[in-house]
Amino acid sequence: MGSVDIQDIASRKQEEREAKLSAYRKGRIHVPNDAIDISQYPLSKLTETERAIVKCDATSIVDLIRKRVYTAQDVLQAFVKVAVATQDITNCLTEVLLDEAFLRARELDQYLETTGNVVGPLHGLPVSIKDHIKIKGLDTSSGYLGWAYKTVADSDALVVEILRNAGAILYVKTQTPQTLLSLETENNVFGRTINPFNRNLTPGGSSGGEGALIACHGSPMGVGTDIGGSIRIPAAHCGLYGLKGSVARLPHSGLLGSHDGMDAIIGCVGPLATSARDLELFCRVMLDAKPWLNEPPLLEMPWKQDVANGEGLPDKLAIAILFDDGVVAPHPPITQALKKYKDTLERAGHEVIEWSAVDHQHGWDLITKLYLLDGGAEYHETIRAGGESAVSQTEWILKHAQGCDPYTPAKIFKLNLEREAFRSKALAHWNASRQRTVSGRPVDAILCPVAPTLAPPHDTTSWWGYTSHWNLLDLPGVVFPVDRFKAAAAATYPPLPLPRNDVENFIHSQWNPATYDNAPICLQLVGRRHNEEKLLAMLNVVEKVFLENGL
Repeated sequence: MGSVDIQDIASRKQEEREAKLSAYRKGRIHVPNDAIDISQYPLSKLTETERAIVKCDATSIVDLIRKRVYTAQDVLQAFVKVAVATQDITNCLTEVLLDEAFLRARELDQYLETTGNVVGPLHGLPVSIKDHIKIKGLDTSSGYLGWAYKTVADSDALVVEILRNAGAILYVKTQTPQTLLSLETENNVFGRTINPFNRNLTPGGSSGGEGALIACHGSPMGVGTDIGGSIRIPAAHCGLYGLKGSVARLPHSGLLGSHDGMDAIIGCVGPLATSARDLELFCRVMLDAKPWLNEPPLLEMPWKQDVANGEGLPDKLAIAILFDDGVVAPHPPITQALKKYKDTLERAGHEVIEWSAVDHQHGWDLITKLYLLDGGAEYHETIRAGGESAVSQTEWILKHAQGCDPYTPAKIFKLNLEREAFRSKALAHWNASRQRTVSGRPVDAILCPVAPTLAPPHDTTSWWGYTSHWNLLDLPGVVFPVDRFKAAAAATYPPLPLPRNDVENFIHSQWNPATYDNAPICLQLVGRRHNEEKLLAMLNVVEKVFLENGL
């Protein structure tokens, strides 16, 4: 395939997207060339009612539609206006199905008007979908030129089927990086997605299109996937809530990506949203649908609403805080946020201890081997088949397997044993925390960074250890917003410690308050395996403490 063919494919995909969006665009929005924070521009042409709608979280929206305060068409119209404008300034969308979405919204409104009932718990809720999650009839290029026009889905992914049955309206698919194995969002089909809070920074990946869209209020809820931080990083870089659950609970069949069939490390589906209760809403809808009846690897573990509501939680939590993973100490605003949470939780009577990192460098070395069991061969072959070149972050991750032959079955067996030994050691470490708590029980959760930096400049992400570690252990993690960094008001921070390795040296050399101006500050709470309900209940406690303290 020649360079002309490559350009033709990319141009054709982008032109088709533009044609579908143009019918719903209400004029272009002018963004000054020197504007850094562009997050509010997509709201500039909304009516007062539309602005009120898009500022609602998903839980409020379904309630307001059910009560007939707004129609499904009202809600969809508002979010589509913002989504189209957000695409214009961040390049966050891939496939578009707006005509079908408005047809469905009219059907839902008619059903509610005629019967007085909603079709399900998500009646009328617009939901955006990450590109590699199959929607019947739509292309699923997943960031590969070679897959464009050759991967039209013949069926819905299970998560999409459940969303449809619950009354959700699917209207756009969102940008992913080439290969999907990246914490930046760039590909040769649609280009690069930018962070709306600071256009010089990345929105993260691989669910970066979701992050940018939701951050601008172009979607009330999005569906992403996570195999190394791909939900939590975009949530953190775009100031959102995001949940990576345990692999065997939420449905993840019907996705299209490289290395389908690999089960050494498995990606999981999860929500990105603007409130913690929306994460709970998504999980409840998924598990109330009994997905284990249709997806054999899933455990039969119904959603425990009483636990999510806080039943069984101790009056005072025991929280461990990970300040430093032993590889890359975080930049000052992240450390400051952790210290603020430590002080506030302690004042509220909760017990806080410092978490000692367990072999994060070893964990990274192990998980990259598990990601690239074939030495990266399939990624290289798929890129070559499309006649394209690897983008910067693809090159970076594939260098981890440079010169490595595919692992033989015998070596894969040894890696799997090493993975299980790593998990056992981590579990024993968690259980041993009972020796350090006043209550005499192990800590309930771990509070930690999502990354060593706030949203970094494009093409510079170089350490995943604060997220991939929990994928290796298959522990659920939830990201939540704390603040927005303002360079002009930045405090005088103590100097960063002397670098312990080349990666830390590079990341510490990036620290400059001006670089990260207006970037969201988020943290991550990690819980026990298969304890998503308890994790969200603990998040509610942590956030309540801060609300009560006026923070």
